[in-house]
Amino acid sequence: MKALVSGLILLCIHTGAAALEPQASLRWSERLEAQPDAEPVVDYAPMPELSAQSVLVYDQASGQPLLAKNATMQTPIASITKLMTAMLVIDADQPLDERITITSADRDTLKGTGSRLAIGSSYTRGQLLHLALIASDNRAAHALGRSYPGGIDRFVSTMNRTARALGMHDTVYVEPTGLSSGNRSTAQDLAKLVDFAYQNFSEIRNISTTGYYTLGTQRVVVKKKRKKARVLYRPVAFNNTNRLTRMDDWVIGLSKTGFINEAGHCLVMQAQIAERDVIIVLLDATGTNRRAGDAARIKAWLESMGTSRSADNRYSAASRT
Repeated sequence: MKALVSGLILLCIHTGAAALEPQASLRWSERLEAQPDAEPVVDYAPMPELSAQSVLVYDQASGQPLLAKNATMQTPIASITKLMTAMLVIDADQPLDERITITSADRDTLKGTGSRLAIGSSYTRGQLLHLALIASDNRAAHALGRSYPGGIDRFVSTMNRTARALGMHDTVYVEPTGLSSGNRSTAQDLAKLVDFAYQNFSEIRNISTTGYYTLGTQRVVVKKKRKKARVLYRPVAFNNTNRLTRMDDWVIGLSKTGFINEAGHCLVMQAQIAERDVIIVLLDATGTNRRAGDAARIKAWLESMGTSRSADNRYSAASRT
């Protein structure tokens, strides 16, 4: 199978970064750079009030930014990082059925968050990919990066090279989970990442829009203070961290959430709203409900504008080859 991201990086090396605004649908970025806090292009519908500090709503068919708020402001991106992690894991063509053991190296030593993946347990690469995208599990994401050819250092280096190849000039990665506030980007750059992932990685589209995921019946060790550990066998299920994926009134093509204190509550989505195919980027909202509320207000705002093209002209994703 052709390594799409690797080919993109090689093209960057041979032609220079200026040639790598690879998608024609991303030509709006120059407009945003000239007017970083531009008002919405469409002025016949009131702009919604939004909690997120940085926002971009982008029409994939026309290449127009429909709404921009601090879209070029660099900020920590939390688990939105895992979207790049998933791209590189899939592109490396490592076997998805290969089992990977969770080790102490996969513990969160930055924020002290927990995980339902026990040290010493093993899962297939495909299972870890689902858990990283759906449940935003940090041990899963770190294990995927750790088991990449060349290890974690090469993985992070490839994350940054790929970002440059995609024209994400204000993006930097320091690790594959998003726990570090050193992972930073802008709404403008993340829209490029979402657009590229949506066009080229059907696996990410399918996984990230699944409302819930189960590992089936698993061996679970339950430890309580001053009591002997018990071994149980029970179903282990995970909900998508983006609850909108479980709502019937949303048509979502790709999704990822993120949260650490430094980044606030973040959300990136590709969705079809009022017969428009759009990318929505929300960074640094003040709460999970505010993040979802911002998305709902943007949806209502787009629906109030009506459609600007027939359904026959809808943007359609290219297949990854």
